[in-house]
Amino acid sequence: MPLFDRTSRVATLAGLFALAALLPGCNKKQEAAPPPVQVGVITVHTQPVTRTTELPGRTSSFMISDVRPQVDGVILKRLFVEGSDVKEGQPLYQIDPRPYQAVYDSDVATLAHAEAALATANAKLERYKPLAAAQAVSQQDYDDAQASALESKADIASARAAIESAAINLRYTKVLSPITGTIGASSVTEGALVTASQTTALATVTTLDPIYVDVNESSATMLRLKQEMAAGQLDTQGDGTAKVKLVLEDGSTYPIIGKLQFSQVYVDEGTGTVMLRAIFPNPQHLLLPGMYVHAELEEGVNTNGIEVPQKAVSHNTHGDATVLVVGADNKAETRVIQTGPAIGQNWVVTGGLKVGEKVVIDGLMNVRPGMTVTPVPEDKPAASGTTN
Repeated sequence: MPLFDRTSRVATLAGLFALAALLPGCNKKQEAAPPPVQVGVITVHTQPVTRTTELPGRTSSFMISDVRPQVDGVILKRLFVEGSDVKEGQPLYQIDPRPYQAVYDSDVATLAHAEAALATANAKLERYKPLAAAQAVSQQDYDDAQASALESKADIASARAAIESAAINLRYTKVLSPITGTIGASSVTEGALVTASQTTALATVTTLDPIYVDVNESSATMLRLKQEMAAGQLDTQGDGTAKVKLVLEDGSTYPIIGKLQFSQVYVDEGTGTVMLRAIFPNPQHLLLPGMYVHAELEEGVNTNGIEVPQKAVSHNTHGDATVLVVGADNKAETRVIQTGPAIGQNWVVTGGLKVGEKVVIDGLMNVRPGMTVTPVPEDKPAASGTTN
């Protein structure tokens, strides 16, 4: 064999051996696993969660009363300013009292006549009494004297009743405010003839402070709340009532907190709802009857509530809410959870999570179930608030 061929073959073999020596190192470099993905997590913990429900409603008057005449007559004066505040018993109108004054005076005179007749009858009876005993007058005359005295007493009682009736009618000529509140527009002017039987009110007085807010809540929600309270999951106020906040039509919040006064004792068959009534102080008369508002009812406090950020929650193909949980071996796994109402940017979790578990909230796009991850605690856990 030529020397050149032998040298070439040796060089080729040496190159093959060198290449074979390099290949294991390349394979090892290609097979090296990537580092675990870092994800932001929060640790599940319990905290007090105020349960609230936001419902639309309308304001209604605490008290409202129509002002109506009790006697017939002509209006002589209107004694109030429309739109002003009036007190219970304050005079509002003056009806011409002269006809009723005349009736009263006549009844007083009738009483005086009856009292004089009684005096005469009593005097006659006193004279006849010894004469009747001595049989100087007939028994019939004595009986007539007794009857005359009794008749005079009855006339006095009748006259006094007539005077009381006349006095009532005379007082009714001053039309008084039935309640304390704000009076509206007058439907009559001075000189108008009014009657006790008319259907049109002279004016309307409305009590604006306090004021009611009526809302409707579903019977299912009411049932849930009662069950949670019975199980001790919710803490209410000391008097057992719920606080109520108001959001007005312009989006502003009413500055005074009200409270739930009562709930209706039956369910509306047409809507399946129960009417709730809250009461609010209204010293500035900012709330007027008929206004549309949003009432936020504070139903109670769940002292062991759990919250997770909404961004950490997704849904599977069945529509179930899910989160990614980092296990003890730092592997991500999908967990189906049950969620309640929202609290700001968080969901209230009613099932599926335990205290101490780590939920992924950042880096979700880079993680799949079964992957090993490096959990990094978030600086600020989910903030608590009130449900909507």
